[in-house]
Amino acid sequence: MVLAFQLVSFTYIWIILIPNVCAASNIKMTHQRCSSSMKQTCKQETRMKKDDSTKVRPQKYEQLLHIEDNDFAMRPGFGGSPVPVGIDVHVESIDSISETNMDFTMTFYLRHYWKDERLSFLSTANKSMTFDHRLTRKIWVPDIFFVHSKRSYIHDTTMENIMLRVHPDGNVLLSLRITVSAMCFMDFSRFPLDTQNCSLELESYAYNEDDLMLYWKHGNKSLNTEEHMSLSQFFIEDFSASSGLAFYSSTGWYNRLFINFVLRRHVFFFVLQTYFPAILMVMLSWVSFWIDRRAVPARVSLGITTVLTMSTIITAVSASMPQVSYLKAVDVYLWVSSLFVFLSVIEYAAVNYLTTVEERKQFKKTGKISRMYNIDAVQAMAFDGCYHDSEIDMDQTSLSLNSEDFMRRKSICSPSTDSSRIKRRKSLGGHVGRIILENNHVIDTYSRILFPIVYILFNLFYWGVYV
Repeated sequence: MVLAFQLVSFTYIWIILIPNVCAASNIKMTHQRCSSSMKQTCKQETRMKKDDSTKVRPQKYEQLLHIEDNDFAMRPGFGGSPVPVGIDVHVESIDSISETNMDFTMTFYLRHYWKDERLSFLSTANKSMTFDHRLTRKIWVPDIFFVHSKRSYIHDTTMENIMLRVHPDGNVLLSLRITVSAMCFMDFSRFPLDTQNCSLELESYAYNEDDLMLYWKHGNKSLNTEEHMSLSQFFIEDFSASSGLAFYSSTGWYNRLFINFVLRRHVFFFVLQTYFPAILMVMLSWVSFWIDRRAVPARVSLGITTVLTMSTIITAVSASMPQVSYLKAVDVYLWVSSLFVFLSVIEYAAVNYLTTVEERKQFKKTGKISRMYNIDAVQAMAFDGCYHDSEIDMDQTSLSLNSEDFMRRKSICSPSTDSSRIKRRKSLGGHVGRIILENNHVIDTYSRILFPIVYILFNLFYWGVYV
């Protein structure tokens, strides 16, 4: 009986427990399958989010750079050592050089390097971030200005040409594209054979050497230029970088950087436009030494023409130069050339005067004018510019200048008197060389040699000193 009861109880327990155990095992297996499928789904969703970065909300640069948490009105490390600011410059072009205004215009890229730990940020890839001009209004930047500048501006086409690059460790690069017109204190004592030394000076406006240390970032290599940079009137001989200190009585000492460049002028333009015409005018004035001294209109006209031409050349050169209070090299040459031209006119005045004095002495001594100095021929030459043959003029020994004698001399030179004209042409054709030599004054003879020799010596001395 007892055995039968135990058997029935065991059977009843088996029937009840077996389905529950199977159900529990089935639930566990199902849960494991569901959890594995959920993990795969989560990974796929995460991978999709990484692939599609537009669904990730970016962090604002104000929060990333801690702009709102710091006071950027103060320099980095305020109250401590001065902040080092490195500079390098890439010169794009020298746009113009003005002698009249004594200035130059230069376009270049100005780059600043400094470290501001307040701008440091976390970056797993250690990559820098680049911004435009809008961030420069919210952070501290060096206040560099150009000493002796007249005009300057930052290019703004199509946006302001400002680039700001911030590195994770707080190092900052600020690059600007600037055009500056600045003073150049030129010395024109050797113009146009001169060499000009100009410089552009950079300095902090508000921070003296106790707050900001300005230096060239890469030493002498901090200044670079374009390979094919050239100017119309100048040859760029050298570009160099230097540094120094500037003292102001009210604010103290400031670091100052210098962009130095040397300009040598091309002289060939001035040789063609100034020196060569001046030489031609001087040589043209010497032609009067070979003209008959009795040809007053010819020699006076030639002398006045060369003097006026030299005055025009001097005026044209002075108009394009500043009004300096010292002599320039071109002034020396032009004024000496003008002196030679003027002396040629004075030389003929002396020849004409001495000829007249000699004729008067001859007349007082003999009471008769010699063939060489016939007063009728001289006066007729002065009035009508026509040469009168000595053989014909000898028949007219009267010294009176009445109307009959004057009409007679005029008829000699008139085209209506064919026989007189033919006779005069034959006489001049055979004896023109002898007549010119006999009627030249001794001053003309010496001037033909003396003037060219002295002018050549002057040119040798001038070009030897200034070149």
